[in-house]
This record gives sequence, structure tokens and C-alpha cells, in this order.
Amino acid sequence: MTPTLLIALTGMAMTVPAIPDREYDVRDFGAIYDASEMTTEHIQRAIDVCARDGGGRVVVSPGRYLIGSLFVKSNVDFHVAEGAELIGSTDVADYPTVWGRMAGIEMDWPAALINVRHQHNVVLSGDGVINGRGNEHFWPLYWKTREEYEAKGLRWVVDYDVQRPLLIQVYNSERVVVRDLHLKLSAFWTCHIVYSNNVLVDGLTIRNNIDGVPHREGFGPSTDGVNMDSSRNVIVQNCDVDCNDDNFTLKSGRDSDGLKVNLPTENIIIRNNIARRGMGMFTCGSETSGSIRNVQVYGNRAIGTIFGIRFKSAANRGGVVEHIDIFDNEMENVRRPIIFESNWNPEYSYGEILDEPEKYPLHWQKLAEPVPEEEGLPFFRNITIRDLVARNNPLNAIQILGLPKAPVRNIIFENVYIEAGEDPGVISNAENILFKNVEIVTPEGGRMVERDHTANILWLD
Repeated sequence: MTPTLLIALTGMAMTVPAIPDREYDVRDFGAIYDASEMTTEHIQRAIDVCARDGGGRVVVSPGRYLIGSLFVKSNVDFHVAEGAELIGSTDVADYPTVWGRMAGIEMDWPAALINVRHQHNVVLSGDGVINGRGNEHFWPLYWKTREEYEAKGLRWVVDYDVQRPLLIQVYNSERVVVRDLHLKLSAFWTCHIVYSNNVLVDGLTIRNNIDGVPHREGFGPSTDGVNMDSSRNVIVQNCDVDCNDDNFTLKSGRDSDGLKVNLPTENIIIRNNIARRGMGMFTCGSETSGSIRNVQVYGNRAIGTIFGIRFKSAANRGGVVEHIDIFDNEMENVRRPIIFESNWNPEYSYGEILDEPEKYPLHWQKLAEPVPEEEGLPFFRNITIRDLVARNNPLNAIQILGLPKAPVRNIIFENVYIEAGEDPGVISNAENILFKNVEIVTPEGGRMVERDHTANILWLD
């Protein structure tokens, strides 16, 4: 097999796997295609035989297949054909426990519905559907538990105690392509790329909201679109994401655990995507402990997201987010087009100090472990946002909210036009911020308010 190269605009070369020209139909292995009973083992057998033979394409033919976790092997193209639907079980027992990283810390977690773990030369493809059915069990379980935990002051741990399987996870793997699939109703994050190298995500359609039903029944909690986590050399392009959390996200670990692992997310391109409902067209964080760097984000459209360009972290995360170039993007009806938050969501970000940590689960201990101040401060710096048009946005245009000991530094806004419904925004704990040819249109007019601890804020026509 001879891998091929995909050359990105930056000159970054990405190796795309070549798969042997052999085909294995899951029906030939006894897969049940009317969703009448679980058929995980039949599909897994097709994958295993294909890998044993040296690789090829495993085809999920048209039909409806009820499954738990599947594990795709090296040199396999797992192809969900048009007219086929993989339907996730609502029983967590059908997702075996694996060790990995979840929401920034390493811990045991149910395996994803579709897994690529410790593999190479893998393709996940097809015009078919992968349905996580998160709305039928896992979403209601989360909301119920969250209400109970918030009443006890435990918001910081609820996401980790309610263990919900991801839809797709690429873990510690390289030369992987995920393309063209229709993903919906994920129980948790939808497509998670973690500890991996040389990954292409291309042409996914993600739908994790349900129209016409009340908020908590119709919107999946933490159903991020595509998450890149302590990974390198990743391209995400031509995707269309409607979810209930961050649409396209970069992460690199959380707090004491993320600082110990200390693996960056770097050399990333996010281009030509559509972000619909969700919490951020492009988000860095809040898991920044391993640092995030060398990123290009261009040619994307945000339509109705809560945030557009979003940087978030907390005072116990640490890490440096730098060398980010964001250009040629458009936004429409985005509540807050640009925001930097260095003290994001304290109820979630800061765990309690446990008097006797050994009495608690390992993930509680990790979340509660104190981080020395000098290690916990996050830094956002050397970021350019240019050639941006954002229309009909109902709230603030730009918010820059650093920390007194970790100001947001060296940010350039150039050729930016934003229509905002309330006010231009605020700058706090920031320095060396350049606005060049920036127009912010609001009912009251004016420029952003400098609130405290700012220096070298320069506006040029």
C-alpha cells in the first residue's frame, strides 16, 4: 500500500491512507439489518477478518443495524453505505470500559460507538447515518443528575459522573480519515480526535438538536461537533455542524492531569465549514493545559451559534494558546462574535478541595487537586483575527477578559466588520491589542470600553 499526500494551504503535508481493494459485506457475516436485535458481534467479526487478511473495505449495506461499540482496525475502510443506519444501544453495558481522556482528564470511560484505538491507516466513510440515540436515555439521565448535583454544589463533577459514550473517537492513532458520514443524536461528544497524528475530517454532517421539543429534551448536553484534543497535523474541512455545545473545538487537557500529560494540540487547519446552532464556530479550550498552537481557521460560516470565535480557560488550567490565524470567515445572527474568557464558568472549572481524597473516585481526585498559581495561569497571545464580516448579531461585538496576572496579549484585529445589538464590548486585563480597519456598528456607536488593567490598546483606521 502506498499512502498519498494531501497538501494544505499552509504547505502542511498530510498522509492519507491507501486501503487494499478488497470488500467485505457485513451481511455476509450474519449482520442483522432490521434493527430487531443487537448485531455488534457480526459487524465486529467482519472488521476483524478484513484486518486479519491485510485490510480492505468493510461495507455496511443498506438497512438498520442495532449496535454497541465497534473497534475499527488498521488498513480498514469502514464504509456505511447510503441507506444504512447504525443505531446505538441505549444500554451503557454495550459500551465496554476503556482507559482514555475524557473532557480533559485521563480516566475510565465507556468506549465510543465507533472506535479507532491504537491503529493506523484507517478510513471511516460513507453517506450513511450513525445514530447515537442520546435523546432516548443519556441526555435525560444527564439533565436529571445535573439538577441533583447542582443542588449539592457539585456542578464541577457531574459531567464526569454521568458517563455517556461518544459517537466516534480516534485515540492514539495516525493516518486516519473520517469523511462524508451523517452523524446524529450523539450521547456526548460527536467526533473526538485525541492523542492522534495525521487526521483528516472531511464532509461530515452532524445533527444533535431536535426541533419542536422543549430545551432539555431536544438539545443534547455537551454534544460538541468535532473536538481535536492533544493531537497534531489535523485538517477539518467541509463539515456542517448543528449541535448544543462547541461546533469545532481545540483542547489539550485539564488542570493537574492535563499539565502532567502536557501534550499540545498543534498544526491544525479548520476550513470551509458551516457552524449552525451550537456554542462556538471555533473554540480554543477550556482545556488548554497542554497548550494549543499553530492553527489556521478560514473560509467558515457561523449561522446562529451562541459564540463565533471563542477562547476560554480558567486559572487552574495553564497552557499557552498562541500562533492562531483566523481569517476570511463570516457570521450571521451570532450572539457574541468574539470572546476571550480566562476565568470561564467557575462553577464547572474549579473543584472542591477534598479532605480525604482517597475516599473519592480517581476523577474526583484529579479535578480537585490544587494547581500552583504559576502553573495554572493560562495565556492567550499572538492571535490574528482578520477579514471577518459578522452581521445581525444581537449582543456584544467583542469581549476580551483576561486575568490580572495573565493578560491577553498581542492580538490583532484587521479588516473586521461587526453589527452588534447592544454595545461594542469590553476589554479587561489585556495589552498590546491592535484594531486596524475595524468597524463595530451598534445602536449607541462608540468603541469598546476599557475597564481595567489595559495597556497599549491601539485603534487605526
